[in-house]
Amino acid sequence: MTALDLDALIDDPGTRIIVTCGSGGVGKTTTAAALGLRAAERGRKVVVLTIDPARRLAQALGLTELDNKPRAVADVDATNGGRLDAMMLDMKRTFDEVVLSHATPEKADQILANPFYVALSSSFAGTQEYMAMEKLGQLYKQSEKTGDWDLIVVDTPPSRSALDFLDAPERLASLLEGRFLRLLLAPARGPFRLMSAGVNLAMSVMNKVLGAQVLTDVQTFTAAFDTLFGGFRERAAKTVALLREPHTAFLVVAAPQNDALREASYFTERLREENMPLAGVVLNRVTTTHVPGVSAEQALAAAERLEAEDKSALTAAVLRLHADRMQQVVSDRKRAERFRRGHRSIATVDVPALPDDVHDLSGLRAIGDLLTA
Repeated sequence: MTALDLDALIDDPGTRIIVTCGSGGVGKTTTAAALGLRAAERGRKVVVLTIDPARRLAQALGLTELDNKPRAVADVDATNGGRLDAMMLDMKRTFDEVVLSHATPEKADQILANPFYVALSSSFAGTQEYMAMEKLGQLYKQSEKTGDWDLIVVDTPPSRSALDFLDAPERLASLLEGRFLRLLLAPARGPFRLMSAGVNLAMSVMNKVLGAQVLTDVQTFTAAFDTLFGGFRERAAKTVALLREPHTAFLVVAAPQNDALREASYFTERLREENMPLAGVVLNRVTTTHVPGVSAEQALAAAERLEAEDKSALTAAVLRLHADRMQQVVSDRKRAERFRRGHRSIATVDVPALPDDVHDLSGLRAIGDLLTA
């Protein structure tokens, strides 16, 4: 079992992209922000792409409102020549940018005003994951062209399953290029005119199920979007190829709970299957104690003696709290060790749980110190 050396990872000029991933609620965003800050203060030119960070973390990065463009983070120690920019993904705005950059002005106006497009770009399952990859591709292309950044840190979107991150771009591309949407254009296309009776029957059924206006909106969208279909799959393929390059490093973030560790196991295996470069696993929010020499059993026994002798109820209560904490310490340690035994070839690092949320750059620096301790 190998310790994960994150300072070596962020100091290596060959590391151009770091992707933090894992199930929801395990601290991916905070980990990404802390690594980005640490890399910047060690001399890298960094941009952090976050996905819906907590309000306090957003404020710590100077992101007081949703913004789809990288903004400089104030109060970063730049004595080593580094810099830190940060941004929050606005998936609809990113989708709009794709349309505006790949369609004629007339077609773009038709698409952006279409009700089906508005729904698709705002709430369709998988759109956020796809647009995160679109934005990553844009940032990498800009960094290659201008040299603005030499490290991009990406916080992947929260989802029910960590695997959605790899699957969603392909699903969305398949939808936008799929037979169903193309079938909606069938009545207007020569090769399908022979099938007009069957198509008309299908349209009649869909009219009843979806409503005439919804179907009309989808058809109008499909007709306007037709010239852009191929670009989605092409860009998705390029981004996946970019993520397989040696300059990319995936960090799987997990908490020492069974569900999160199962997700981490699935994700590490999937990354290997996809030939994605896995740097290691961050076991985050591990319970620790300042009094490791007093076990839960000893604390409970002492509390019971004090209570039996009717002495110091406050001390007895503190001992019981310590017993509860030690039980959590032992449970976290057992689950973490079981994970490491099952993944001996994967480097890991444990990050202790903090009593408070991170709400400023000092807090992020503290997380960075713990990540690299």
